[in-house]
Amino acid sequence: MKPRLILLGILLLCELVSVAQVTPKSYYWVQLKDKKGTPYQISHPESFLSQRAINRRIRQHIVLDETDLPVSPVYMDSLKKRGLDIFHTSKWLNGATVRTADTALIRKIAGLSFVVSVQLTRPANVLKSGTMKFREEETTTVYDPANYGSAINQLTQLNGEFLHRQGFRGKGIQIAVIDAGFWHVNEITAFDTLRNTNRILGTRDFVDPKSGIYLQNSHGMSVLSCMGGNLPGKLIGTAPDASYYLFSSEDVATEYLVEEDNWVAAAELADSLGVDVITSSLGYNLFDDPQMSHSYADMNGKKTRVTQGANMAFQKGILVFTSAGNEGNNLWKHIIAPSDGENVIGVAAVDKNGIRASFSSVGPAFGGAVKPNVAAMGFKTYLVTGDGTLGTSSGTSFSSPVLAGMGACLLQANPYANVKQVKASIEFSASQYSKPDSLLGYGIPDFEKADKYLKVNSIQYLNRQGSWVVSPNPFVDYLLIQNLNPVYADNCLISIYNLQGVCLRQSTVKATETIFLNNLANLPDGFLILSIRSGGKEERVKLIKTAR
Repeated sequence: MKPRLILLGILLLCELVSVAQVTPKSYYWVQLKDKKGTPYQISHPESFLSQRAINRRIRQHIVLDETDLPVSPVYMDSLKKRGLDIFHTSKWLNGATVRTADTALIRKIAGLSFVVSVQLTRPANVLKSGTMKFREEETTTVYDPANYGSAINQLTQLNGEFLHRQGFRGKGIQIAVIDAGFWHVNEITAFDTLRNTNRILGTRDFVDPKSGIYLQNSHGMSVLSCMGGNLPGKLIGTAPDASYYLFSSEDVATEYLVEEDNWVAAAELADSLGVDVITSSLGYNLFDDPQMSHSYADMNGKKTRVTQGANMAFQKGILVFTSAGNEGNNLWKHIIAPSDGENVIGVAAVDKNGIRASFSSVGPAFGGAVKPNVAAMGFKTYLVTGDGTLGTSSGTSFSSPVLAGMGACLLQANPYANVKQVKASIEFSASQYSKPDSLLGYGIPDFEKADKYLKVNSIQYLNRQGSWVVSPNPFVDYLLIQNLNPVYADNCLISIYNLQGVCLRQSTVKATETIFLNNLANLPDGFLILSIRSGGKEERVKLIKTAR
């Protein structure tokens, strides 16, 4: 009997362990007070940003600040030691998404000196959402012998062929697609070119990091096909030569606030990798737990966390496109977050004739800001459908990537334009810029007109005669110097003078693509002159030094 009792005990123990392993956990947002204890420094961005991300900031004269610093690892270690799982962190919003089944522990966490607040974002026992979030309809399988197939309508409505004819099809531009899964992108023929040229740069699932992103929902796959699809004679997207990161942040089966924090985590990763464009066909207003739901008053351009994250991505030099929403025929009707973002290009849907789709969410943002910003074809958009065949589907989910792909082409054609200028050019070029409304915003963009706008207003022409771009300017304690002329392989003699010609600092450095000068806080405030000598030439840049 004894061996049988031991065996029974082992079986019971295994059962208990198994149950413990699958005990559901709730998700919480922990808002942190500050970033004390962080080992990272703004003067050494290479420790937390890729060189491509640093270069993007240099090119657009964007100053690094505390929001770029990762959250305090001291605080994260403290939370982990107390038994919390750290699921995501957000440097921009200075917080973390944590998991636990212990509600008593959460109450203790809320009382910690470095914690501002704790918010439930997904309960352990979730309700399955009864709504279909993504609108897909009028699916048909068609064939058109023209090079772009029926996708030509999406391109020509935006006068996108103007850029494509010149060879600007997104080459060298990186786009992060934040969506709900990318079913069979690793197999579908329309993405062969992306795979064969290694232009799917990476993937990550922010809902379940262990799941297979290519075995999930097909929505992100269809979105990607609007830009990166390439089947000559059948379908060519608006940015077939761009490179892509594929991030899944959406739990399709449920709708909880944690998905906004997943989105922000994905956007922060995109920033650190150095992407140029984010497109997202996700939006948030109502949740399965009504207490988490937003009101129209929350759609004011800066309140929700997902909108704050989208705004911040733009501030870091990323062009952000999101769907305005498919609420036009519902009681809600309004745009949804993050398309309300003051820095975000929220995209409405029209048909091939430019007529607004009835389902397209309406503006303005709460407070009166123009929303949606612009419109593109989102009714019977030609793409790879959910079953992997070519056809049409409808929704602002597809007007956003159609437009984002053209935004990538515009960036390629104007490499030194900053995102503020690019966003302004897209809006300025649109069909009803002089009289925007709450249905289509500024209207349907014209990318030839947008390109000409940038040729006049872009900062790229401010540096035409020089070989170096210096930022930030004004500066406080560091300078980033970008070499635009790679033939300069010699060492550089870098000197800083006051207006009286007195040399205040001098050093010899290797003429790499990016030169970093730090410890400049002790230089006198006011006007200074930076001298760069390399390759037998000297260039001078006027600087402004300011106090903190």
